[in-house]
Amino acid sequence: MKTPISLLCACLPVLALAAPYTPADGSAVIEQLPRRADATQMALRGLRQQLTARPQDLALATGLAQRYIALARSETDPRYLGYAQAALAPWWRQAAPPVPVRLLRATILQSTHHFDAALQDLDAIIAQEPANGQAWLTRATVLTVQGDYTKATAACARLSALAAQLVTVTCLANVASVTGRAAGSERLLDLTVQRSAGAAPELESWAQTLLAEMATRRGETALAEARYKAALARQPRDSYLLGAYADFLLDQQRPQDVVTLLQDQQRIDALLLRHALALQALPVRPAAFQAEKTELAARFNAAMQRGDTVHQREQARFALFLQQDIPAALQLAQKNWTIQKEVPDMRILLEAALAARNFAAAQPALAWIAANGVEDVALHRLVKQLGPLDGQKISTAKKAGVL
Repeated sequence: MKTPISLLCACLPVLALAAPYTPADGSAVIEQLPRRADATQMALRGLRQQLTARPQDLALATGLAQRYIALARSETDPRYLGYAQAALAPWWRQAAPPVPVRLLRATILQSTHHFDAALQDLDAIIAQEPANGQAWLTRATVLTVQGDYTKATAACARLSALAAQLVTVTCLANVASVTGRAAGSERLLDLTVQRSAGAAPELESWAQTLLAEMATRRGETALAEARYKAALARQPRDSYLLGAYADFLLDQQRPQDVVTLLQDQQRIDALLLRHALALQALPVRPAAFQAEKTELAARFNAAMQRGDTVHQREQARFALFLQQDIPAALQLAQKNWTIQKEVPDMRILLEAALAARNFAAAQPALAWIAANGVEDVALHRLVKQLGPLDGQKISTAKKAGVL
């Protein structure tokens, strides 16, 4: 059967729960809650009331959890992930819950970087239902983040008979873009997008965001920006997209555009970080920058106390660029590298190693880039900056396969 588009957003990156925030001023506005008259919120309240009366109703619980997961992404509100888990409470700790619950549990586990647990659930689903397209798609996403490109490609390939062509091609392009096959996969994906007019907004946005990232990695800034804007036109509150576009703008030395883009989005840690990085480049707002820097420090400290490792990439950027704490940044980047290996993970590890003048610390990322043929102009600039300076470094690089 074809993968339902209504579940597509469940396989995409969802930011984890933000750390608790204590306002410095009693008059500060902490949150603007959705209006009680909002149609979506009214519908959710109705479903919650029904579930309270019938907590064992599987169809009702999974339907509500699915809507919460979709909202966690579209509204950049990670609290909805907790609500989704609560809806699944009767089955959450079961070793082998029903397949619909297990799939949603895997999605939530993925979003909090419990990748191995998510894969266990996904593998069990596939063993029980080999034609479950959503499980294959989510599995491919997790494996790509972990850097297991062979298995990720195989999972994407299984989608050809189970999902729409745009889903399959986007999945495959996501892997190909970091394994030396960027040019051909970008052309195919662009053509597939053009042929898929009328696709669901979240699917079009996913594909356009990936196309924008691919153009960015090639240094095609005008094309990348056009694609980011096309994606935003479809999903203007997508937190992953907002973060990716903000990073693009920061690299283009356009901090004011980042401030405008992320207005009222600072509740999410990753977006607050990018907003603070933009304010740092705007010296006319020193008070606002210091306030956000202090708030980020409190959030990251709280996450560390909880043992939460979800934000290590962002925390490494915070330590390096906002706190100028190079040893801490390098340690965080190295810890993050053991968990996930996407292009931003490679970049922060190289940046921290360069700042620390620690050539050895850069070796895992340098070797990874060389071995997989990763194409990215920003990464390659860092590779050149980290280039061997003496005979010992040259020997080390050759052994690692970098040269």
